[in-house]
Amino acid sequence: MKLALSLSLSLFALFTFDDKSYSLTNYQITQICKKGIRPSTCKKNLLEKKYNLQKGNQIEIPVIPYKR
Repeated sequence: MKLALSLSLSLFALFTFDDKSYSLTNYQITQICKKGIRPSTCKKNLLEKKYNLQKGNQIEIPVIPYKR
């Protein structure tokens, strides 16, 4: 019984979490870039990354370490 339950949960999770990625809308990009120092450069970079992501190209995402 446990095997059937774990197998069904595994299959459910496999089909629920697929490879789709959702990018930001243009409105969300403008709202994020309003807070920056150079909004035009920020908007240009984020739109470029958005279109590369939609085409299926890999994009670089910087990781900022957590500081206490």
